[in-house]
Amino acid sequence: MSKTIITYGTFDLLHIGHLSLLERARDMGDRLIVGVSTDKFNLGKGKKTFIPFEQRIELVAALKCVDVAIPEETWEQKRADIVRYGANVFVMGSDWEGRFDDLKDLCDVIYLQRTADISSTALKQAFRGLDSGHLNEVQKALGVISSILEIYK
Repeated sequence: MSKTIITYGTFDLLHIGHLSLLERARDMGDRLIVGVSTDKFNLGKGKKTFIPFEQRIELVAALKCVDVAIPEETWEQKRADIVRYGANVFVMGSDWEGRFDDLKDLCDVIYLQRTADISSTALKQAFRGLDSGHLNEVQKALGVISSILEIYK
């Protein structure tokens, strides 16, 4: 019997911590579904992203460990997605420990340890010191990374 894993995140400024979590989640099963938070949903959570949703979901979908990337538009959709995709395991980073235990009636809920010393928040704080010209260069570089990932998918 195949095992489907599902996880969610904003995945702004995609970094090695994101990749590590997604690869570890994928290693738990046969298929990995990843919900990527939309810009509108993030604004409702009080988050502003650096990379637009369309690019973030494209980056996530291009990773070889990801089988399907879907938009995450509400907190409540997780329950419906677990049923829709037949997920056996719901995975989140340890910073969310206990927050999704209410999903245990549908599937196993596992919190994975985050990668030490890396986070999108820390990267954003580092970018605050850059002027708009440098920020545009960073955005262009992320577009190039997306193209490279697509080649290796």
